[in-house]
Amino acid sequence: MTQMINAEMSASVWRVLVTPGTEVEADEPILILESMKMEIPVMSDGGRVVEIAVSQGEIVQSGQHLVTVDPS
Repeated sequence: MTQMINAEMSASVWRVLVTPGTEVEADEPILILESMKMEIPVMSDGGRVVEIAVSQGEIVQSGQHLVTVDPS
């Protein structure tokens, strides 16, 4: 079952650290959001990145879909 990673708060996408097809380990950062001058890493439970739904510099809202990861 795929893991849908959503934004926990309104923020700006500061850096995208992976591309589709990238294998990520559990607790590895996949994106870094920036809000109020704070960097907020977005972590994965591990697997293969299927989709990145945002781009660097984009403003995201709380609950907005960011990344899809296939845990297999």
